[in-house]
Amino acid sequence: MLACSAPALALVGPGARQIDRAVEGLRSYPVYVDPRARDVLSEQDAKRVGGEIGKQNAGPMYIVVMPGSAADAVGGDPVGILREIQSQLSLPGTYAGIIGNHFRAGSTSGILPRGEAGKLATEALNAHHGEGAAVVLTDFVDRVGAARSGGGSSDGGGPSSASTVILLAVIGAGVGGYMLVRRRRKREELEQVKRLARDDLVALGDDIRALDVDVAMPNANREAKDHYNAAVEVYQSAEQGLAGARRPEDLEPVSSELEHGRFEMEAAKALLAGKAPPERRAPCFFDPRHGPSERMVDWAPPGGTPRPVPACAADALRVEEGLDPNVREIEYAGRQVPYWAAPAPYTPFFGGFYGGFGGGGFLPGLLIGEMLGGGFGGWGGGWSGDDSGANGDSGDGGLGDFGGDGGGDFGGGDFGGGGDF
Repeated sequence: MLACSAPALALVGPGARQIDRAVEGLRSYPVYVDPRARDVLSEQDAKRVGGEIGKQNAGPMYIVVMPGSAADAVGGDPVGILREIQSQLSLPGTYAGIIGNHFRAGSTSGILPRGEAGKLATEALNAHHGEGAAVVLTDFVDRVGAARSGGGSSDGGGPSSASTVILLAVIGAGVGGYMLVRRRRKREELEQVKRLARDDLVALGDDIRALDVDVAMPNANREAKDHYNAAVEVYQSAEQGLAGARRPEDLEPVSSELEHGRFEMEAAKALLAGKAPPERRAPCFFDPRHGPSERMVDWAPPGGTPRPVPACAADALRVEEGLDPNVREIEYAGRQVPYWAAPAPYTPFFGGFYGGFGGGGFLPGLLIGEMLGGGFGGWGGGWSGDDSGANGDSGDGGLGDFGGDGGGDFGGGDFGGGGDF
């Protein structure tokens, strides 16, 4: 068991800059490879490993591949790099890294049982030592996914029949308590997403009411009135959908309606102003509330690869001028994060804004499944609609004493395992 060190001093030197770049990269993609470590894991392999995280419901997970020199900023300890990265990200999850030829892993509390991440890292390395980093990391992701789904490995052997009965009774009581806590947490998470959806619905309603007088004028454009009436109908449908939502999946059609309603309002406003209505396009990627995008713009998240994304006129101009776009953020784990970095329960709601634009060439170069499934922003994993397993359980976000006063372990769990390549 590795205890946290004393309160961290400010990191300096090249290693500190490498860690900072890794943190920025992980904010937008769950696998970060330092430019000087691409011979260890190629960009293509990094994408495959990132995709595996979502495919195996192993998220939230953050993986770094860095040269051994990066550890100089933390006294030469590869574990220290992962501790520093988790401290800066302040997000719950499983953290793993290949630092030089060292493979280490750990997780924050509520994600995996104590010591499990290190054990799975050791197993993956032992099973594929000599086959390369991509194979080892993929196997590690698969093992974490299985453990998160309740299918973790066993050490073999078993208790006697009498002790088995006692053990099952204890486990039954523990599982019952866990399920109650988990159901309560999932209800709380759902309510948080519904609150977000309710705010968006209210904003659309305010927009509709602000146009009441203009539409009611005798000489108002007839086509504008039709778009306005369509927006009202969409608003009412979204309102009913929100009221009846019982699972995160139920919020996907709500956000789809909100996107539709915003388009109808933009069309009505344009026609009332004597302009041509806008083309029905995917919402602005940086904030769907900005309405239909005007054009595609090449944009790269911090540490990521540029790709075309749909943007409203204002954000497109900001990006083209080298400025940061106005990104929608939500509060999570006590900090503001981009909406695409939110935990799994938010996935259906935000995915609904783009559900009708995944095909037909609206989003060339941008896969919505990658963006909202962990590949683009770290949601990772999915949401399990029932209470039968651990899939989609985003964890309670508890970080123990890690990153605080320096006491305790990594998020209440051991941090190590793995081995050397």
